[in-house]
Amino acid sequence: MPITRMDHFTVLTKDAKTTAEFYSSILGMEIGPRPNLKVRGVWLYCEGLALLHVIEKDDVPDTTGVLDHVAFCGTDLASLVANLEARKVAYELGRFPGGGPSSGDWQLFFRDPNGARVEVDLPASEPDPRRSA
Repeated sequence: MPITRMDHFTVLTKDAKTTAEFYSSILGMEIGPRPNLKVRGVWLYCEGLALLHVIEKDDVPDTTGVLDHVAFCGTDLASLVANLEARKVAYELGRFPGGGPSSGDWQLFFRDPNGARVEVDLPASEPDPRRSA
């Protein structure tokens, strides 16, 4: 049985409210309905899909494990950078190296409040927000 798409990812946290607010304010995800599960948490939606499951636990591991990061596609690089800077969230911004279909696209990396590494990929046509600073 082949897979057809990515369904969701889960972030473990000691503070689901803060984590949900972070993703909502930085990436524009919307807090939405969640089944009555045995664990505390919040589901965040993007275009009607429950893309991020936030699970609140009292004991959260200090490591991110073998998965390196989660990546999203986005638009409006200047607003995203301004939002991160306003919230004093450190980030790395660069262009995807040449040689493939994503050549020249923007890659922006930052960490969520729990240390999870997040990537946002944006079209190469987006203006460089560093030039207006």
